[in-house]
Amino acid sequence: MKDSLVLTVPVFSMLANEAFRLRRAVFIDEQKVPEEEEFDAEDFTADHVVALGGGEVRGTLRIMLDDEHVKIGRVVVHRSWRGRGVASAMIRYAMEKHRDTRANRFFLTAQSDKLELYRPFGFLAFGEEFFDAGMPHRAMRNY
Repeated sequence: MKDSLVLTVPVFSMLANEAFRLRRAVFIDEQKVPEEEEFDAEDFTADHVVALGGGEVRGTLRIMLDDEHVKIGRVVVHRSWRGRGVASAMIRYAMEKHRDTRANRFFLTAQSDKLELYRPFGFLAFGEEFFDAGMPHRAMRNY
C-alpha cells in the first residue's frame, strides 16, 4: 500500500500500544476472541509490525522466531482499511525483513476464510481445519 508506512516498533512504545488497541477492537470486540487468548507472553518477545497512515495505525502483525521457521501472527487491519492492501504490505515487509532467518521458512495459522490473502506469498494450507477462539483456522507454510 503506497500511502502506508510499514515498520517494526518496540513492544513498549506508543505505536505498539495503538497496535494492541487495534487488536483489541478487532479480535476481542468484533470477533469475540476471549481477551486471555488474544494477549499472551509472546507479545513481550515478538517483533511488532505496524502499518501507519494519516496519523493512525491501520494494521498490525507480530513475528516470532520458532526453532524451524518464522511465525507470522495476529494479522489485523482496521475495518476502514480492509481490502486495500494493508495486510499484504505488512506481510511483504515481514517476509523481506526475515528472509535470511530460519532458511526463509514461514509459518502461520489463518482464519479459514482468509486463506487467499496468504497464497500470493507462497503459503499453502496443510493439515486439518481446527478451531481457535471459536473460529475455523488452517495452518499454512511457504516451504
